[in-house]
Amino acid sequence: MKLETKLFLYGVLFFVPVGLIYAAWSGGEAVGTVGIPLVGGLVGMIGAYFALLSRRIDDRPEDDPLGEIEQGAGDQGVFSPWSWWPLVLGIAGAVTFAGLAIGWWLSYIGIAVGVIGLVGWVFEFSRGQHAH
Repeated sequence: MKLETKLFLYGVLFFVPVGLIYAAWSGGEAVGTVGIPLVGGLVGMIGAYFALLSRRIDDRPEDDPLGEIEQGAGDQGVFSPWSWWPLVLGIAGAVTFAGLAIGWWLSYIGIAVGVIGLVGWVFEFSRGQHAH
């Protein structure tokens, strides 16, 4: 987690000064003057979380500069095989954002399909062939 921590904390050192420079050059334009330093704050919060997390977990193979590829072998997580729910969520997101251009009624349909897709994806392992 050390690399990720540095990456996000360096983002603070970039976005905050750039936001201040932008505020000076644009004459105080409201959106960029507020938005760019807020991005710096957001990446700072992520970097601080990663810094706290890296203290609690052991070093990963990616954190060892002399690490070998074999050290990262093995399970990388739990993934649901043959899942259609991410496709349902993608379609729901597309319908929801299309509703912003076409009409609000379409956004409501997309949100409803998205809720159904999210519940299906979360409880996918609770029933059927992959139940635990």
